Amino acid sequence: MTVADDSTEEHGHHLPAVEDWPRGFGEASWWPFVTALGGAGIYVGAALFLLAQGQQPIVDPIFGPVVFIGSVGLFLAGLYGWVYHAFVKAFWSSDGHGDSALRWGMTLFLGSEIATFSAGFVYYFFIRVGTWSTEGLPHLLGSLVLINTALLILSSFTLHWGHVELRKGNRQNFLVGLAATLLLGVVFIGGQVLEYYEFIQHEGFTLTSGIFASAFYGLTGLHGLHVSMGAVLIGIVFVRALYGQYTADRHVSVTTVSMYWHFVDAVWIFLVVVLYAGAEITV
Repeated sequence: MTVADDSTEEHGHHLPAVEDWPRGFGEASWWPFVTALGGAGIYVGAALFLLAQGQQPIVDPIFGPVVFIGSVGLFLAGLYGWVYHAFVKAFWSSDGHGDSALRWGMTLFLGSEIATFSAGFVYYFFIRVGTWSTEGLPHLLGSLVLINTALLILSSFTLHWGHVELRKGNRQNFLVGLAATLLLGVVFIGGQVLEYYEFIQHEGFTLTSGIFASAFYGLTGLHGLHVSMGAVLIGIVFVRALYGQYTADRHVSVTTVSMYWHFVDAVWIFLVVVLYAGAEITV
């Protein structure tokens, strides 16, 4: 994730760097690579789980859960190291990152995220144009998803408002905006967990209920993971803000995290329109 150096103080925190690493982009780090390996392993574990289903499973059923759990651990370890390197080390380093480089880095990262979600949507669209039946599907577009959608949209407004207040020099309103955004994000995640519980326990609609179910849980689960990551980042920004590490002139970390959060919100709106509302239309 692209974050920033918001200080000019020196400190002893540092990680190894290579001599020829381009200036202006901070230290070379293996943490993004480790995080990417963990993220890729999550997909591999999910694929192995699906291959183990059915009357004649292709792989042993234990492989999927083992790979998935191990990859989640690797992903979280990489994310921790990445955040520490970018937030903690960069905060105490005087050479830091350039604001423009960080914004462009986040833009490129979001481009890769668009590609990731697009792959899932392409899978769904192939399903949608084929033989389609709503038989056995629960009512997806219920009050819970509508409330969740409203909360996530509201969180974008509170984050934007808080960011604007920071640039005006009003730290108190900035903290209020961050806290409100974090709370709304956590409530959204809880709402999605409740939705899964209702579908699985009361409707019998599980990941193995068909190709639509695999698309539904794959896309909404991937989005839920991104919301969780965004909530962690906003939480880190909030803690830093409590220590007074942002000012009207130094807030590039807030900018890049805001870009990520607004992107996640936009993806959810598209998901609701295409996946939830689209499933209600019989073709």
